[in-house]
Amino acid sequence: MHEFIVTAITEAGYVGIFILMALENVFPPLPSEVIMGVAGMAVARGEMGFWPLMLSGTAGTVLGNYVWYWLGAHWGRHRLEGFVARCGRWLTMEWEDVEQARAIFRRHGIWVVFVFRFLPILRTLISLPAGLAHMKRWQFLVFTFAGAFIWNFLLVEGGRLLGSWMEGSEQVLGGIVVGLFVLSVAIYVWRVIRWKPRADR
Repeated sequence: MHEFIVTAITEAGYVGIFILMALENVFPPLPSEVIMGVAGMAVARGEMGFWPLMLSGTAGTVLGNYVWYWLGAHWGRHRLEGFVARCGRWLTMEWEDVEQARAIFRRHGIWVVFVFRFLPILRTLISLPAGLAHMKRWQFLVFTFAGAFIWNFLLVEGGRLLGSWMEGSEQVLGGIVVGLFVLSVAIYVWRVIRWKPRADR
């Protein structure tokens, strides 16, 4: 199965990586850790180039985050609150999560867009309050690109080093790849099943 996962990502090419990373930041469950980590293993095998991968993956990340920024800037609080209420289970969040992110944004300023790129879940969620606050578009894009570039660099390098280190140990490497994939999907499914509005808890 691990060969299927690696092949599916590498054969998608840089355009596929761009699309996967954009979708990952719009809708779960496949996280960037799996996408860019496996792509990093492909770099170790000589099947992908490091810099084209970095640029395509980071550009996809920026696009996916920009979708949420755009929604925040153009839909406004009322429409967004209704959207989150309807789709909260599948997004595994509710409006209170957005309000908490807005409070952090107001308290710490635009730098949280950069810092939150390194935090699970929050790295995408923070794009909504940035849009709602009408953060300057160029600032949002620059901060998001910078944070995403560093994060993706760490993931690709981690995957590349792991692939090089475990060269010849295909069974162990395969188990790691499959384990990461299954774990990411399982976490998302568990969150969907367990999700309920705070009012019902």
